[in-house]
Amino acid sequence: MIRVVLADDEDLIRGALAALLDLEPDLEVVAQCSNGAEALRAVREHAPDIAVFDLEMPELDGVQAAQRLAGQLPIVLVTRHARPGVLKRALAAGIRGFVPKTTPASRLAVILRDVHGGARYIDPEIAASALTGGACPLTDRELELLGHTLQGGTIATIAAAVHLAPGTVRNYLSAAMTKLGVETRHEAARRAWEEGWI
Repeated sequence: MIRVVLADDEDLIRGALAALLDLEPDLEVVAQCSNGAEALRAVREHAPDIAVFDLEMPELDGVQAAQRLAGQLPIVLVTRHARPGVLKRALAAGIRGFVPKTTPASRLAVILRDVHGGARYIDPEIAASALTGGACPLTDRELELLGHTLQGGTIATIAAAVHLAPGTVRNYLSAAMTKLGVETRHEAARRAWEEGWI
């Protein structure tokens, strides 16, 4: 029996997927979670064979949760928004499967078996998009600060969180805005998120 932890913040989708996976003779959903922090606790508590994480969840997204687990188990990421930069971050985090939410449950079951057996699975359309996507022009520090901006941080709270002076934070954000050709730090953060860089 392949034991699965399933994490998705949309209750209806999570419940339906769990019910469908439980119909498979060799799959058992041992825990359902609504955010990334719960997913980490469930993995530690239940020691599943594989995890299925939604990309966009509160507290920790699927990639961040995978990074915290650091290769402890195979993880398949499901997403509604398959941006090329996200795939690159997911692979760097050690995610073994990357599928769109439009994938039928029966197909996901096959993918879970394959990934549990040691294979990787990347949806072909997502892979093709990633290969043709442009490189990120931003530095790691600029991306970090845009991530804080995306979460609603002010210059002062961002500066405190990353231990930089407010003026230094403004300079980094201004450089990111210039590189992306946008007028505000919020537009820059949104663009970086849309590209999958953060």
